[in-house]
Amino acid sequence: MEYRCVQCGFPIKTLFVQYSPGNIRLMKCESCRAVADEYIECEIMIPLIDLILHKPKAYRHLLYNVLNRETVNLEALLWKSAIGFYILDAYRSLLLRQSDEEHSSSMTFSSLTWICQKMLKDVIFGNIVFLCVFFLASRTLLNTPSRVLRFRDFVLAIFVSSYLKIFLVAMMVWKFPSSAIFVIDLFVFSSNAVALKVITESSMIRTIGACFVAHAVKFFYHSGTRATFFEILKTFLTVRSPPGYT
Repeated sequence: MEYRCVQCGFPIKTLFVQYSPGNIRLMKCESCRAVADEYIECEIMIPLIDLILHKPKAYRHLLYNVLNRETVNLEALLWKSAIGFYILDAYRSLLLRQSDEEHSSSMTFSSLTWICQKMLKDVIFGNIVFLCVFFLASRTLLNTPSRVLRFRDFVLAIFVSSYLKIFLVAMMVWKFPSSAIFVIDLFVFSSNAVALKVITESSMIRTIGACFVAHAVKFFYHSGTRATFFEILKTFLTVRSPPGYT
């Protein structure tokens, strides 16, 4: 990803000019004539607060100007983000299973092993389905060409914008009702929508629609209605297939 103005998203070659150590001049955007990225001179808490407040300029700063190919190894970051994303999602599934009455402390070792295997399988394949559907929904609903929305950049944006899953760690220390998990899911949903809006430059309504489709598929997958969902999907594809198609 190339550098972008955090105000309007216009591409820019460089964000600042350094005359000497500690002496820099921030560059202005050629489109909106504003400072391209004022977060460069801010403490880290300022962009962090703006990220929590879902300000698009904070997401442009993070996705374009911080996570840039010239300053960060994106391949290594993608793998680290994927590991963190899957670990937090597995912990989310574990918390939901702990709230289920049928999984009591009297479980045998074999049943516990089966539950862990099933949970890991659901998390791995559920998120693969989630990311693929999310990407296809974004390409379809947002009419974004492949040269603008590459799969690797898209996945990295989704992983990074799911940072609010980190609040699940607080449930290791303090006891929260299971409804808190769905509140975190709602914040992750809105964060994904803002990140998708930033990288595709589409309207918020369309990005929310793409996010809703992907998160709904993931919800159906994890809720044990995978067979019903795939039957509906198969029926839908059959109806839309041209005559004579097999």
